Amino acid sequence: MANNNEKMSREEAGRKGGETTAKNHDKEFYQEIGQKGGEATSENHDKEFYQEIGQKGGEATSENHDKEFYQEIGQKGGEATSENHDKEFYQEIGKKGGEATSESHGKEFYQEIGEKGGEARANQRDDSDDGKMSREEAGRKGGEKSRH
Repeated sequence: MANNNEKMSREEAGRKGGETTAKNHDKEFYQEIGQKGGEATSENHDKEFYQEIGQKGGEATSENHDKEFYQEIGQKGGEATSENHDKEFYQEIGKKGGEATSESHGKEFYQEIGEKGGEARANQRDDSDDGKMSREEAGRKGGEKSRH
């Protein structure tokens, strides 16, 4: 809407300019200027800048969405990733994850998850007594053995 002196507000001028630009350009134009803007931004900001804006964005998103939203986007992301990658990709990221975990966790961590895994497997098995050591017991003994 125009002011009393027939001048457009900045908001109105921006909206009209945006509408005109949208009519005159296609998807590729916006992809190109988006990429140029991203490159310029990355040249002018450091890692901490991106960590900060990522955290702020994550906090804002979490305030507006529930658990089901994250489950749905997680599933969609997993499906899209599985369509685009092969077995070797998953082996490589699994190896990297394992290496990162081993660098940040000590022996006690592995003892604890070994015991938990053994207990969980024992709870899943049938109650049949076939003379074999229970998985729970095997996990516990494995954890104890690695402590010594």
